[in-house]
Amino acid sequence: MYSAGTAIIDCSTEFSKLDIEIFLFPALKTGFIYGDNAGGSQVAVNVADRIYEYLLNSNAQFGADYSVSAESTRRVMEEAPDAATKLFNAHSPDEIVFGASSTINLENLARGLDSDIQAGDEFILTLEHEANVGPWKRLAARRGAVLKYWTPTPTTPNNPYSVNYKVEELLPLITSKTRILAFAACSNILGTILPIKDIVYAARNTAKEKGSKKFEVSVDCVAYAPHRLIDVRDWDVDFCVFSFYKVYGPHISALYVRLSSLLGSVSAITHHFLKVDHKSYKLQPGGPGYELVYGTTGVLPYLLSLTPSNDLKASFNTIAAHEQKLLQPLLAFLTAPEQIERGVRIVGEESPGTNRVPTISFVVVGEKATKSSDIVKVFDKQGGIGIRFGHFYAYSLIDQLQPKIDVDDGVVRISLVHYNTVKEVERVVEILKKALA
Repeated sequence: MYSAGTAIIDCSTEFSKLDIEIFLFPALKTGFIYGDNAGGSQVAVNVADRIYEYLLNSNAQFGADYSVSAESTRRVMEEAPDAATKLFNAHSPDEIVFGASSTINLENLARGLDSDIQAGDEFILTLEHEANVGPWKRLAARRGAVLKYWTPTPTTPNNPYSVNYKVEELLPLITSKTRILAFAACSNILGTILPIKDIVYAARNTAKEKGSKKFEVSVDCVAYAPHRLIDVRDWDVDFCVFSFYKVYGPHISALYVRLSSLLGSVSAITHHFLKVDHKSYKLQPGGPGYELVYGTTGVLPYLLSLTPSNDLKASFNTIAAHEQKLLQPLLAFLTAPEQIERGVRIVGEESPGTNRVPTISFVVVGEKATKSSDIVKVFDKQGGIGIRFGHFYAYSLIDQLQPKIDVDDGVVRISLVHYNTVKEVERVVEILKKALA
């Protein structure tokens, strides 16, 4: 249940487009179909209300004794980390870092690890969004570490673009020198959710068997967090990141750093005179926007409101069930025999299921090959729907696909979330029919 003014919205069985429009996401009132949610979601109204209220009523610097400063400090340094701790299922707010973006958070983390990385250490990376790739590449270059890549391979014989990551192809990469494993819980291109707990368990056991002295795992949950529940303790990961602006919040990111790694692996990158060696603030060289940090406290109550049980697991189960209703008709159309003959190829796994989110990418190849940009132009000309084309910062993933595609033209991506509807998907399919005619 969610309270909006005097109205109570029941989202327990099916997300109501009308209710969400009026009370929770005012931007949806226009009828515009947002199909680029993997790039950024709409913001829940209570998040915006908190930002507005903070700026007008508690906008003061931290650390002073006067009342407004004390309230500002409490909101940003206590309320926000407490809420983020629940979203990560972390042990403590002391493990939470806020940054302007996930890219910046991971870059700061890599900088903090500088003194703990030795020449010859090995990093295993995936070919996903550069946020969880670039910082490790730069760290390796600074410290003389060795890079290895866990690459995705096809899952369907007749579609070379139907790639996914397989744990049996990861484990042979692990040696006694493996220091870091960095992968995405869900690809922002492929839309597939990886079995995170199983991967980490197998990788840790293999690293131990090989004699690795120190092995830490970084998981990028940016494309995962809008769709499924994060659980860093159950997964046994050391670092995890997601972007609030893709989870109905403001443009800011949260990073989880396991306390043992915070104390034993990470050095402070803040001003030298700050006594923060035992605090997550050691990875915040200059605080993020206070109002945005406080705004993130509106995300948790919004998510909890989606079912009567006021439970995050129940909310994400409901989200997943609704999103399957969006995913199934869109995949069914794109993989129909007539579309296969036309040259449509899904980039990623072709079948719906609980291991897939409604982020769908495709290309059009063959005798009637069509640029991804030209497909999107049909949508833009039609109006009322926003989708995108490109590599979406997963440049290396797109670049390694075989047969080769133009990496700058990339893929067509349609990315949906729980506030989208089946009727909107039907409208998307109508325009796709025109674009592919």
